[in-house]
Amino acid sequence: MADNYITRKMDKGTINISEDVIVSLVKTALLETEGVADLANASGSEVAELTGFKTNIRGVKIRYQEERLSVDAVITVSYGSNIVDVARRAQEAVLTAVQSSTGFDAAEVNVHVTGIVF
Repeated sequence: MADNYITRKMDKGTINISEDVIVSLVKTALLETEGVADLANASGSEVAELTGFKTNIRGVKIRYQEERLSVDAVITVSYGSNIVDVARRAQEAVLTAVQSSTGFDAAEVNVHVTGIVF
């Protein structure tokens, strides 16, 4: 995926951001969120089934269409945590990280919880 870039046309030229950079931002934000145990270890077909995407990088998929960035994250949650609260915090953390680092205001984050880690 290293050759895939998200290109934004700006007033003074274009900016290309590697999808790998955004995936790294997302992973870091997720793993720093309290209650997130790990990114999903689901196989490619399982993630495609959950997210509708054909490929994934260990639980994170990025899509950029019509000036809108979409992030799908597949996580597992630590036992004893409130799943909805963890998912909401993970969603907010990813959105904040992506918006502050890339300047994408039009972004959406979908969090898929696939399991609990004891």
